[in-house]
Amino acid sequence: MTLTLHNFFRSSTSTRLRAALNLKGLDYDYVPYVLRRGDTRTPEYLAMNPAGLVPTLERPDGTIMTQSLAIIEWLEETYPEPALLPSDPDGRARVRALALMSACEVHPLNNLRVLGYLADRFGADEAAQKEWFTHWVETTFDALEKMLSSDPMTGQLCHGNKPGLADLCLYAQVWNNRRFEIGTSAWPTIGRIFERLDQIPAFRDAAPPNQPDAA
Repeated sequence: MTLTLHNFFRSSTSTRLRAALNLKGLDYDYVPYVLRRGDTRTPEYLAMNPAGLVPTLERPDGTIMTQSLAIIEWLEETYPEPALLPSDPDGRARVRALALMSACEVHPLNNLRVLGYLADRFGADEAAQKEWFTHWVETTFDALEKMLSSDPMTGQLCHGNKPGLADLCLYAQVWNNRRFEIGTSAWPTIGRIFERLDQIPAFRDAAPPNQPDAA
């Protein structure tokens, strides 16, 4: 079965889904889009994904799936090995909470359409957009660092030593942060986990610079 992934190389939601597909060992056809060029606002793309967002996963039977976290949960249920969530309810709740901190508290405030609206509606120049972006990263990463560094369930990675849902979201967000020159020196645990993830081929191969359309 060959899946088709409609995505943008720099998109953090696309990065997390690429890494999930890689971890599950699933092949996919890579279809690139350029967001600033409006590639996802064409009638053809909107007919497939009315939100005009990436990623979109197209299955061989024509079924269209949207929203990276929903797709990752589908992958987990359809291809359960290797598992992206722990087997115990407490562990699953912890991993989901860590994942949602990046996916719901940073990404929605800092994605391209939000930054574009700040510029168009409020005249935010590049410096103001960087200040906005940095503020929301710091707000969440300060808390995330404390949670990871103080919890014995944190291992080499976010939850123990096996990559999972929280790692997918963290890895993608750290790459996204680099767009605004935000490193990890202020968050040593996050930095350590990111460096370990970047040594795993499934993650490294999903990183923005390693995509065929990377510019």
